[in-house]
Amino acid sequence: MTTTPLRKDAARNWDRIVAVARALVDEGTPLQLNDVARRAGLGVGTVYRHFATPEALLETVATPCLEALAAHGERALADTDPWRALEVFLTRTVEAQVTDASLAPVTAAPADALPRTTELKQSLWSAGHALLGRAREAGAVRPDVTSADLVPLMCGIAYAVHVHGGPDADRADTARRYLATLLGGLRAVPPKA
Repeated sequence: MTTTPLRKDAARNWDRIVAVARALVDEGTPLQLNDVARRAGLGVGTVYRHFATPEALLETVATPCLEALAAHGERALADTDPWRALEVFLTRTVEAQVTDASLAPVTAAPADALPRTTELKQSLWSAGHALLGRAREAGAVRPDVTSADLVPLMCGIAYAVHVHGGPDADRADTARRYLATLLGGLRAVPPKA
């Protein structure tokens, strides 16, 4: 999709809006476009010209993380070891869930405001589905585990880390520890100690 480049002042305003939104998301404040405009020192109309809804702005904030995860999914699909590929993909995914506050609400939303979000979410789901399928076919994952199981399991880990993970600096380590426990339960044959 080609888009007309923004004028320099419009590009600066877009960057400012997204930076303010990122800061609000990181501090746990729900996005309201009027509040974003006030904090960015811009008129409300300027914010609405760039982002018609708070959901569109939130998805824009989440896009870099979604793009990085989608790229990681593509790299994982190229890994010849099915178990390692699944493990590394799920590790990166859960790390992103606990370090980027924009990811959970965007991935949990029943509808997307931006076509790019839909595309990235589909890419992630497809990668997870393919990686789990390969691991199952290789006999590395229990046969009763389905792709539909992965999302709630990963969300459960992210939620547990959010509630019990401690300081932000410790959350990724806690998530990896919880994921290691989950992965142990997914394996068809537990690894030798």
